[in-house]
Amino acid sequence: MANKFKTPEEVPVFVKAHELVLEVYRVTKEFPKSEIFGLMSQLRRSAASIPANISEGFYRHTTRELIQFLYNSRGSVGESLYHLKLSFDLGYIEQKDYLKLKESFDEVGKQLNGWIKSLKIRLNH
Repeated sequence: MANKFKTPEEVPVFVKAHELVLEVYRVTKEFPKSEIFGLMSQLRRSAASIPANISEGFYRHTTRELIQFLYNSRGSVGESLYHLKLSFDLGYIEQKDYLKLKESFDEVGKQLNGWIKSLKIRLNH
């Protein structure tokens, strides 16, 4: 796998996804105690899965496997967006935080799509 990055921490979408996870942890600290093992945990796990899958795919050292893990990351974006919506609808997240997080998840999803597309093009040449 020809890669201009030496570590996942150098990849812009990893950096953005990691920052997003930190923000999710900050926002979910205010969830009701009854959600510690429920929605709080689910949102944190699905969000953390995004950069975790990027990192795991990066260290597989093949483009095909990296692409598969990027698809997994993209799936975790979708899961996180649902947990985020549910959290907002239940009144656990303020609208400003909801909109900021939603925009960040959407941006990470777009960046993942772009990276997947470029890797698939490179793989087919």
